[in-house]
Amino acid sequence: MLTHVSREFERKFVPLKLDFASWKNIQPLFESLEARTLNSVGDLENWILDRSELMDVLGEEGALRYIRMTCDTENKELEAAYFHFLEEISENMKAADDRLRRKLLGHPMLRDLPLERYEVLIRRFRNELELFRDENVPLETEESKFSQQYQKLAGSLTVQFEGREQTLQQMSRYLELPDRNLRHRAWQAVVERRLAERDTFEGIFDDLLGLRIRIARNAGFKNYRDYAFKSRERFDYTVEDCLRFHDAVEETIVPLARKLDERRASAMNVHPLRPWDMSVDPLNRPPLRPFERVDQLVARCREIVQRISPRFGAFADSMNRHNLLDLESRKAKAPGGYQSSLTESRLPFIFMNAVGLDGDVRTLLHEFGHAFHVFATRHLSIGEYRHAPLEFCEVASMSMELLGGEFLSIFYADPAEERRSRKRHLEGVIDILPWIAQVDAFQHWIYTHAEHSVQQREDAWQNLYQRFGGLEDWTGLEQARRSSWHRQLHIFELPFYYIEYAIAQLGALQVWIRAKTDLVGAVEEYWNALQLGGSRPLPELFRKAGIRFDFRPEVLKPLMDAVGEELDKLADYD
Repeated sequence: MLTHVSREFERKFVPLKLDFASWKNIQPLFESLEARTLNSVGDLENWILDRSELMDVLGEEGALRYIRMTCDTENKELEAAYFHFLEEISENMKAADDRLRRKLLGHPMLRDLPLERYEVLIRRFRNELELFRDENVPLETEESKFSQQYQKLAGSLTVQFEGREQTLQQMSRYLELPDRNLRHRAWQAVVERRLAERDTFEGIFDDLLGLRIRIARNAGFKNYRDYAFKSRERFDYTVEDCLRFHDAVEETIVPLARKLDERRASAMNVHPLRPWDMSVDPLNRPPLRPFERVDQLVARCREIVQRISPRFGAFADSMNRHNLLDLESRKAKAPGGYQSSLTESRLPFIFMNAVGLDGDVRTLLHEFGHAFHVFATRHLSIGEYRHAPLEFCEVASMSMELLGGEFLSIFYADPAEERRSRKRHLEGVIDILPWIAQVDAFQHWIYTHAEHSVQQREDAWQNLYQRFGGLEDWTGLEQARRSSWHRQLHIFELPFYYIEYAIAQLGALQVWIRAKTDLVGAVEEYWNALQLGGSRPLPELFRKAGIRFDFRPEVLKPLMDAVGEELDKLADYD
């Protein structure tokens, strides 16, 4: 059971033993801050630090309860503890902190604070103040509960296959096996299990949709999309930029992705490709098995990040030492993977579902990138600044995937297997960008057509599949394709948080291209940018990393050309 990890950063305002059983135990701390007299800029800065400490303490308690719950979704006590925090602490905290932000923004000495240090914080607080509505606080709690319903359902799904019960994550291994009939049966078993819960998934989403519409309208927005863009602090790009990105992906990347599908079909001599043909090695080689045990995954990824930079190896050692990794797939564990920040300890926690696949290596490297971002910002005293914009958080993680890909010989003694793994990763980069555009475009449609039916929602997804999808044939599997968005947890839990991956992928590709000729220089600039956390605007973070914040077609195309050239080199060995 994960508990508070470190007391390295001494509390100066919050009592060491704070009882989270009731809001009445925490409320006096907010009231003290609200009532405090601030007569100088120094008083104001100390007040900011005390508020930050309080939010860090509460944030870590909430994170710990969430982590425990996702590690065991069938444990009713852990679920109840998390919901208690949402209802008893988080709801009251939002309203109390809104008053604190108003106190800061209304203070006459606000303009005397050093602009370079505080401008981003003030911009964030003003944005939050404009969005906050008391009536939305309980609605946001309900939204979190319905999101947990999705997690609980998705995490509980298992199938009986090959004589034993297996999670859907564990079933993904079969999709890499050369036996096409076995792949088909495994794919069918998973899809049928998901479709058996189709109405439940749709019902959960309808409940979430209704809540989000109400939240947006309460805040004065005509639709949830516009509310989400403001709540996600998208100060540096617009709805129109995203729509143009969808068009650029359709024009530039979809043809390349379909070309790769054509290569796959020819190599496999399978016409047409079917959905269960998309993960297997096209030359019918056995699946890559980079590790058998999770401890091997950890040790080898640790060696990779050590080669990228010794500081990263030290960070990985620290996480292992503090038991900040829960990596193995098991029943009742929530699906997917994430990195969570323990805000008071200023340490990261990594959660994932490893089953021995090549993709698991990439996932851990990805989450290590997020974790190293947490280590990079430990020196920042203002809690909000230890969280960068999501578009740059994903640069941290995706760059680590690409940089780590240059050292895969640690997992694969056979150079051919190493090349296969690198090739698969780069093909995945090309494949994921159309999928991101499809998911993002789907959410634009959902939240600007608020009164739609389930059938209309499925029709919209189907139309977008035609626009962005690959060449695999879904004949006879139409309902499976129409419901395939159910597996994308972001649509349920983190609405509109997905295009950040595409923006970041373009940044990460730039870091990787630079590192191929100057690893030390690229990693140093990357590290310098990570250390800024969220203390500077998004375009400045990109510049500090030596990359461009730009996702127009003229930027996208040369990056895809570079990936294509690398794939051509790797294909020469097939």
